Amino acid sequence: MHGDLETHDASAPIFAPEAFGIADAEAELIAQARRFGARVLAPRAAQHDRDATFPLENFRDMHGEGLLGICIPKEDGGLGAGYRTYCLAAAELGRFCGSTALSFNMHVCSTLWSGALSDDLDMSAADRAAHVARRRLHYRRILDDGAIYSQPFSEGGAAAAGGVAFGTEARPTAGGFLVNGKKIFASLSGAADYYGVLCTERGEGEAPSRRNTLYLAVPANAPGAAVVGDWDPLGMRATVSRTLLFKDVFVPEDAMLMPRGVYFQAATRWPHMFLTLSPTYMGLAQAAYDFTIRYLRGEMPGTPPLKRRMFPTKQIAVAEMHVTLEQTKALWFQAISEARPNPSKEQVLRAYAAQFTVMENANALAAKAIRTCGGQAMLKSLALERIFRDSRCGSLMLPWTAEICLDRIGREALYEPGETD
Repeated sequence: MHGDLETHDASAPIFAPEAFGIADAEAELIAQARRFGARVLAPRAAQHDRDATFPLENFRDMHGEGLLGICIPKEDGGLGAGYRTYCLAAAELGRFCGSTALSFNMHVCSTLWSGALSDDLDMSAADRAAHVARRRLHYRRILDDGAIYSQPFSEGGAAAAGGVAFGTEARPTAGGFLVNGKKIFASLSGAADYYGVLCTERGEGEAPSRRNTLYLAVPANAPGAAVVGDWDPLGMRATVSRTLLFKDVFVPEDAMLMPRGVYFQAATRWPHMFLTLSPTYMGLAQAAYDFTIRYLRGEMPGTPPLKRRMFPTKQIAVAEMHVTLEQTKALWFQAISEARPNPSKEQVLRAYAAQFTVMENANALAAKAIRTCGGQAMLKSLALERIFRDSRCGSLMLPWTAEICLDRIGREALYEPGETD
């Protein structure tokens, strides 16, 4: 038998570079994330989950390894990862700590959206020059000081799903804006240095409009900004996603992470920007499968070296898990590889399908892993119980919840733009 098939390598990449056509430079950055996850995230994950505490030390260590700047352009001192590279690297982190990977996404989007994604969008020469100058201020804070950015999105209504304007508002004032409003399920609340707040710019007498969405970096210590409420959820406990309140918070003009009008342009022309929550759950899907293989082979640390792989029921279950995992990987990899401005209708539908599939299959794999591995899989001393709880949260994640994905797939498959009955 070939040597690679004689043992299960749980440290192997989720997406083998040679199989998926991943170039060396991209593969090395992904491997860096995988090594970091195994060495740094995995040993700390259980305690932060148990206590629902934010793993601030993980982010401090990311800063030391340059990972906080993974999507900052190389010319600005970052690692220069593009969309797909980031997604694949984040999936590797999700294998080891779902909460850290999900929180990491909130931070990275402040650089991905203001960097590679904004570079694809239309701006006047003056707006682009001002944007490049402003984003460098944020990039230097991250690279030099280890500043952590978050991305509070949800407000409890239709705004996060793109249905209406955000209720959080920014009123123009001398030198900047006054921000008022509320964000719920705000990951990194109380831990981030800056909150990347999506809000609606409203002048005197103006009606709210999605076209006037601003993306502002609000300092966490700004007067009028407050974190309230408790945090004791089912899963993703270490994201510490409490509620943010803003009361007449002054935010200077240079806090804009995108120029006026560019977020609305991105939301309509670069829809894959909303797929970046899925890498965490792709990693959790792989983690559930890896756990099952190691457990049934008697190779799981913390458990007796007892093999259970010889039973046909276990083999069938693993076969079904393997098929589900490979189907999920293939669809998701295709979707993230197609991310670009102005995607085709088929590519957008595939992105929705990939989001739905990853979010649902991650939990389905974790549930089957528990049933297949048996009673010990429920113990909090092992990772599978945490993987199951974390993975269950994926289908609830705005702006593309499982229900929203199905609704949009059905509607957009049947109707062309402008068609009605």
